[in-house]
Amino acid sequence: MKIAEMLLPEFDQEMKSTRKLLACVPDDKLNFKPHDKSMPLGRLAGHVAELPSWAVNAIKLDSLDVTPKPGEGFKAYAAPSREDLLKTFDKNAAEAHEAIASATDEHLGKIWKLIFQGKEVIVMPRAVVLRSVVMNHLIHHRAQLGVYLRLNDVAIPGMYGPSADEGTIF
Repeated sequence: MKIAEMLLPEFDQEMKSTRKLLACVPDDKLNFKPHDKSMPLGRLAGHVAELPSWAVNAIKLDSLDVTPKPGEGFKAYAAPSREDLLKTFDKNAAEAHEAIASATDEHLGKIWKLIFQGKEVIVMPRAVVLRSVVMNHLIHHRAQLGVYLRLNDVAIPGMYGPSADEGTIF
């Protein structure tokens, strides 16, 4: 079985769960921050929505500099509305699925780099980037987003079974 064929079912399931949570983001709470050091809800939700595009970056680029010269390269996305958030996520998830599906095992074995302030902070095979930097990273921030929503009394959909808001099977 090819690497892409092994990754795609999990990727698709995580994107489905992620979309359910992003659909709960209230437009009137985008500036909410649980702590002064926390990012606003709209930026966190935007980060979750943009993370699938990192799969495209990992497959199509040899490296990504997240601190390029002003006016160039990566730009962080802060959601201006739930509608825009979902549109952005859907586009990124679809493009990521397509990129993963078309990637060969040989290409996924090639090294990819993440550069921050001129330093290589991640150097690993593309297949590992897809699992760790894309999926694990997205799951981490999705959980954070769930806490932000819970703090605002927003019902949370289940990710791996029913949530407390949907009822329990135990």
